[in-house]
Amino acid sequence: MNLSPTPDQETFRAECRRWLEQNLPGGYGRGLPLLFDDLAEEVAFLRGWQAALAEARFVGVAWPAAYGGRGAGPLHHYIVQEELARAGAPELVGRIGVNLIGPTILAHGTTEQQQRWLPSILPAHQLFCQLFSEPDAGSDLASLSTSATPTNGGWLLNGQKVWTSYAQFADWGLCLARSHPAAPKHQGITAFVIDMHTDGVEIRPLRQITGEADFNEVFLNDVFVADDQVLGPPGEGWRVSQSTLGVERGTNPRQLVIHIQLLDELLRAAAETGQNADLRIRQSLARAYTEVRLFQLQNWRVLSRLTGGHGGGPEAATAKLFWSEMSQRLHETALEVLGPAALLWRDDPHNPGGGRWQRSWLYYRAASIFAGTSEIQRNIIGERTLGLPRESRKE
Repeated sequence: MNLSPTPDQETFRAECRRWLEQNLPGGYGRGLPLLFDDLAEEVAFLRGWQAALAEARFVGVAWPAAYGGRGAGPLHHYIVQEELARAGAPELVGRIGVNLIGPTILAHGTTEQQQRWLPSILPAHQLFCQLFSEPDAGSDLASLSTSATPTNGGWLLNGQKVWTSYAQFADWGLCLARSHPAAPKHQGITAFVIDMHTDGVEIRPLRQITGEADFNEVFLNDVFVADDQVLGPPGEGWRVSQSTLGVERGTNPRQLVIHIQLLDELLRAAAETGQNADLRIRQSLARAYTEVRLFQLQNWRVLSRLTGGHGGGPEAATAKLFWSEMSQRLHETALEVLGPAALLWRDDPHNPGGGRWQRSWLYYRAASIFAGTSEIQRNIIGERTLGLPRESRKE
């Protein structure tokens, strides 16, 4: 693995760093992100931030220039993420479209579909969501039951999706539905791009343990989807979905950004509270530092494959498994650092971080579930990396 920067990459990093120094929103740049009392207010703020980043062409830098990117390689994309982490910048509100749906449309969409949807993604003019998981089909995604029935000029979709991030703000959703019920389950699925404002789409926010409602359940009741909104050939939605999931479980700059920020804030908090003098906590902090560094190296390993023109490979499952469980250990250490204040919530003069650590701890309890459960990742590692026998099944 050789990721030594070229002169061009060093110039690009300096350009990105200079822009962030001049344009970072007030309140950011140190510690955990700001908390908003209203999710809609936060989304509006983040859309403006993403639009500014996109105008400077620091969003989707690996995308073709025709759609707002720079036509750069994976390493340039990574440089941006590292600089965002260093600056403590806000996240991208349209990250699902930028990191998952957009690359899937680039890989499987027609020229007309690419021209229709891609230009609006990077500046967050339109937001996308991912309609994959169902109440009875999460980890075993191929068992989904949402149906797609052919009709004049398109399809009628019926079913329920769940854990759909930011669906209440999304304009479009990439949906998997069973279009060929007689076919083997991995072969009878079609991918659709759904207008989330169309008749028959009902969105119900799900109140999470954090008190927020980022996730939603989505009900589809005779939702009409035109033929030109089918992504890839009918019946090949599983292949399309693997492009999306491969990106989601491959290099994970978003989580790397978050955990570099979390670690930096955690080390500061330990110094400010004096907890870094406790030998046991110091050992936990050293482990957290080491694990974040290992996570970075795992990302670089996958990045090296991508830079060489290869897919993410089974190493992506190892990276996903590691960060999901590493993140939970890091947050356990954070609550140790807070001591008795770990039981407090939100605004309190004795609560370091104003409740942000407690909220983050609660959020990352789900890290071993979202983007593929730890059990699924262990299966992938066992079968594809270790070559262990696979349970026979009929497809």
